[in-house]
Amino acid sequence: MSDSVVEDAAWNAFTGFTSRSQPHEVIQGLRAMGFPEDRLDALLARHELKAREIIQLREPLGISREGRVPWYIGPRSGDVNWPPLEKRLVRKLGSESAAKIDAASSKVVAMLDHPATPEFAAKGLVVGHVQSGKTSNFTAVICKAADRGYRMFIVLSGVHNALRAQTQARLVSDIVGANPTFWHQITSAERDFVPPANAASLLAVKDQALLLVVKKNAVVLRKLRRWLLSASEHLAQVPTLIIDDEADQATVATKTINPLIADIVEGLPKVCYVGYTATPFANLVIDPSDERDFYPRDFVLSLERPSSYQGPETLFGRRALDGEDPADVPGGLDVIRDIAEEELPDLRPRSRADIPGFAPRITDSLRDALLWFWLATAARRCRSGTAEHSSMLVHAHSDTRVHDSYAEPLRQFRSLTLGALRSGDTRLETELRRLWHDETSRVPASELGESPLAFADVFALLTAVVSDTDVILDHYRSQDRLNYDGGPRTVIAVGGNTLSRGLTLEGLVVSFFVRSADVYDTLLQMGRWFGYRPGYSDLPRIWMPAQLRDWYAHLATVEEEIRREIDRYLVEHKSPLDLAVRIRSHPKMRISAAGKMTNAVRAAAAYGGELVESRYFPVAPKEEAGAWLDRNAAAVNDFLTRCAIRGREDSATVPASTGKVLWRGVSSRDVVTFLESYSFHERSVEADRDLLVRYIDGRVRAGGLKSWNVAVMGQPTARALKVLELPHGASVGMVRRSRLKNSPITACADIKTLSGSRDEAIDLVVSAGAAKLGRTGYARLRVEQTPETGLVLLYPIDPLSPTTLRGREELDAPADVVWGAALVFPQPSVGSDLPVHYDFFSADLSGIFPALDEDDEVDLAILDEDLDGVESDA
Repeated sequence: MSDSVVEDAAWNAFTGFTSRSQPHEVIQGLRAMGFPEDRLDALLARHELKAREIIQLREPLGISREGRVPWYIGPRSGDVNWPPLEKRLVRKLGSESAAKIDAASSKVVAMLDHPATPEFAAKGLVVGHVQSGKTSNFTAVICKAADRGYRMFIVLSGVHNALRAQTQARLVSDIVGANPTFWHQITSAERDFVPPANAASLLAVKDQALLLVVKKNAVVLRKLRRWLLSASEHLAQVPTLIIDDEADQATVATKTINPLIADIVEGLPKVCYVGYTATPFANLVIDPSDERDFYPRDFVLSLERPSSYQGPETLFGRRALDGEDPADVPGGLDVIRDIAEEELPDLRPRSRADIPGFAPRITDSLRDALLWFWLATAARRCRSGTAEHSSMLVHAHSDTRVHDSYAEPLRQFRSLTLGALRSGDTRLETELRRLWHDETSRVPASELGESPLAFADVFALLTAVVSDTDVILDHYRSQDRLNYDGGPRTVIAVGGNTLSRGLTLEGLVVSFFVRSADVYDTLLQMGRWFGYRPGYSDLPRIWMPAQLRDWYAHLATVEEEIRREIDRYLVEHKSPLDLAVRIRSHPKMRISAAGKMTNAVRAAAAYGGELVESRYFPVAPKEEAGAWLDRNAAAVNDFLTRCAIRGREDSATVPASTGKVLWRGVSSRDVVTFLESYSFHERSVEADRDLLVRYIDGRVRAGGLKSWNVAVMGQPTARALKVLELPHGASVGMVRRSRLKNSPITACADIKTLSGSRDEAIDLVVSAGAAKLGRTGYARLRVEQTPETGLVLLYPIDPLSPTTLRGREELDAPADVVWGAALVFPQPSVGSDLPVHYDFFSADLSGIFPALDEDDEVDLAILDEDLDGVESDA
């Protein structure tokens, strides 16, 4: 027998043993059986290599507690739960997507403790994206953990019966159905947890796994706690995995639900608690020093966002982060439609006192949304050749009485539209044709890889689509709940909280959203429009007030920053107890409910290495906007005059023929004076004048940032539509910066990008081979060539800035010149970067590593989010 065959046989035997015993125990057993020491060393080295390969997977991003011994090496040939699920995923999603779920779920399992460990209690967090497939991930995790010896699986599935039943049905279909004798279901789709008789006998069966899908409800959780306590002597042999779906809801900062879940966890000798959520804001600011609470002290993972996923970044765009070229950052698809402010009183009650008598009206925007829903549904039928689930969401209020008030106007509008279609109403056909043309022109199907359709083909199916449409009021009092069983459905779903957490609206193509909310997690969870739209990625539309569109763009930035924060763990080799994830705040929104933020502290951020630039400019009302822009022009002229007198013009590096001017050696005092008179728009929250000035002064006091280079970033006069004479006599051509066409606030022009990717290298010596270094590379060159020297870039913008680019329109600013400003801060070479406490919050780690001086506590009112009475059917 060859050595390779012997090695493979030894390896197969070894991995078989490590499925149920810890690797070091297996080695000890084999040593006692007389296995050669060199073979044992080779087996252990091979095992450690494979286990570390999974831990070190780039995706999902994350890190675990220090000192963890890697043990999981992935699926093996004898597994019974993962292989059938994998086949199911390949059939449903394709081999590429299934492989990503395989890799990501393996990394989550690798973060758990080995089930043969005598005692363990780990707590982790998996951060996903709204409607992006978190359930698929934790389903795979359950399968793989069961294949390795975990025996009890408790899934805490939200606070509503509908979500709990949906989760139970999916787990039965995906897991239990393939191995019905392996699994014992203690709950069912029809029934939440009811204590079965003789808990001890159930827990003693070693060749069977227990599955419980439990609502986060006080009555249910108390019964589960008592049932587990009744068989406590058997729990030491029952490794348990608790999956907390929607882990930020009800689990965090509640007086009843939180301690009940904590009691259950504490009562289990061998348990891993893993929270899953797309909105981790509350989870990341839990008090880490409270070991009973659910701060993810052992690991945090961030699931990859698939390329086909339409999330906040894809739909709303976001701002560029440090190191990114703004031109490469998504600006958002043109699928958001504004609901006029004057329509809102007809779509939602002004106050709670108005709820009883509120009667909604089919406004212009709601009419467009309904008609587009039917057109988009017909278009999907054209493409696929068959009817599929198709949904429209109407979300106006949390009160169920408001939901009910929508029933009559929506059903009446459906009847009127159906009648007009059947009678051949030409006015309606003309209106539909115009709407189809407008929408398909703004979002061409071919640009998203979809097949273009003719209006006539779509219109031919419209009568059947409208006829098939049901209006469903989905709330806990409703008798006709949203249900996609029994064949394809075309539905207009009106709801609030029941449609805001976890529950999937199949084939969602239109969302009409007017609910008032200002909390990060609430807004993101209400975004049921996020997700996958295979075959119809060009058809979804979202109607909402303009302010909400702007807020979702901010949340897209926050999501990307959190992912980068988790990436810091990898770079700096930190654990969640060493380095808290920072969350950017917003002047008009709350990160989470007040009670959940009690333990949060303001987190430090700094400008070192960052680019801060103008992006927004007022354009209306004309008189006010013109005065604002003129004041900025005066501030720039005064600053350029001082630069010409006190700085050193470098025409050798930047010749006048380029339309640019560069001065070197301008003092920090002159830059600060300029900032004190130049205004960044209030929407540029990162460009806070006081913070910028305070930061520069601090760097100067620390012995750094002694001088600045200042550049006017015009273009050659021969190429420019308009020419500007600078205070010292030179002339430059104005640059053009058009505005985004779908900007949510018309009085404010959003140009998205002021500076070009190479602009900040204007004062650096860049070799030909390094011409495309990007921002990170240029930042390194700045430290090498001009340490402690900042850069101010000033852009004279043509106030008209005509454009032919898709998704853009002319700037049309009421001024002779619009001056944009960008500041490039070098990384500090003197001391460390000075923190600026401004717009971030994080968990308070001082209780883990107490500081000598305690910060003042944040005194916030506690918002109790107990959910004892939410749909208790137990």
